[in-house]
Amino acid sequence: MTVTPEKKIYFLSDFHLGAPDSATSLIREKKVVRFLDQIRHSAAAIFIVGDIFDFWYEYHSVVPKGYVRLLGKLAELTDAGIPVHVFVGNHDMWMSGYFEKELNIPVYHEPRVFTWNNKQFYIGHGDGLGPGDHGYKFIKKIFRNPVCKWLFGKLHPDWGIALANYFSRKSREKTGTADAHFLGEEQEWLIVFSKELIQQEPYDFLVFGHRHYPIDFKLSEKSRYINLGDWISNFTYAEFDGDDVKLLQFN
Repeated sequence: MTVTPEKKIYFLSDFHLGAPDSATSLIREKKVVRFLDQIRHSAAAIFIVGDIFDFWYEYHSVVPKGYVRLLGKLAELTDAGIPVHVFVGNHDMWMSGYFEKELNIPVYHEPRVFTWNNKQFYIGHGDGLGPGDHGYKFIKKIFRNPVCKWLFGKLHPDWGIALANYFSRKSREKTGTADAHFLGEEQEWLIVFSKELIQQEPYDFLVFGHRHYPIDFKLSEKSRYINLGDWISNFTYAEFDGDDVKLLQFN
């Protein structure tokens, strides 16, 4: 794809729809839909980089109730020929075909590399990358294990979703206020990961979600790390105009 200034590529992440309650989530969902409406005529492609939902599990014939405004808008965009790409996050990693079949949206479970206008992008949600956080990395392996996923699917959705929402709340409590400020170059583990990665391949832009704090950090003369922030308190996104990436806020 060649990107022109009239047609931009947009990146956004971390809506966490469903949290902390349905009423608050609905306000946030409507805001995301307004943003997608605003960019539809200028979008060459849209990348949603993880944690659309605070919890998501695709049972054999059931998906979690709600989110019809967003899902309908995504279907409208892809039906109009606008490419939409979705990366799973740590809260919605159990996607297994619904988006591909119903919405014509490719879903990525690992970081991917894309090239536009001779600019290389390394894109992923960001969970489990970099040093430390060994407890989560261990849990992630369990959650992604096909047997564990199958066993969870045997729970009635009312039980399974309630259990998942409980652990999601505990995860947010553990994070605390870490998302409210920049932790410093050595403590931002996605910056540490990005620095190591560009030693192997000097990507122009490394784009992640997960962190919930918007960051545009210069890694080297060639490479920049972009964290997209969130749509809970920051309402930030990034756009690529064919030459540069800008981190912006939607009001």
